[in-house]
Amino acid sequence: MPDATSGHRLPARLLSLALMSLSLVLVGAAGSSRNPALALGDSPSDNSSGSLGEAVSPSTAEQKALVEHLRTRGAIFYGAWWCPHCFQQKNLFGTEAGRRLPYVECDKDQAGRERCQSATIRAFPTWDLDGERREGLLTIEELGVWSGFKAKAEGSTGSR
Repeated sequence: MPDATSGHRLPARLLSLALMSLSLVLVGAAGSSRNPALALGDSPSDNSSGSLGEAVSPSTAEQKALVEHLRTRGAIFYGAWWCPHCFQQKNLFGTEAGRRLPYVECDKDQAGRERCQSATIRAFPTWDLDGERREGLLTIEELGVWSGFKAKAEGSTGSR
């Protein structure tokens, strides 16, 4: 014969397991990554985009070129692993270019929090280029215009 209390605990256990599974799925979708977070002493240009998770589609040639342009110019993308807009920002670049973003993680550990606090980061995402800041999610076009990126014309590969 079953214990009288076990009948009352089973739904609570199932609910607990379901909530735990849901939280793992949500955290995994928003913040997991196979890439290590940017270490405090590293330069952003050496980063493989911190711990925002992987972008879901392949990068175009223009997305890759824009990331290399941003890196060359010394742009920095500040964000947090839990920030949905930061993940969206990365996702706009596609998988390969997203891995090359000059990303600084602001909330994975105390060193990152201190680094971003000393840089006076007030919102996520924040882009910094030559001391000029842009806060919030920016389109690829906005980043291109702001950074002076000149995209190659479509179809100008030289082959016929």
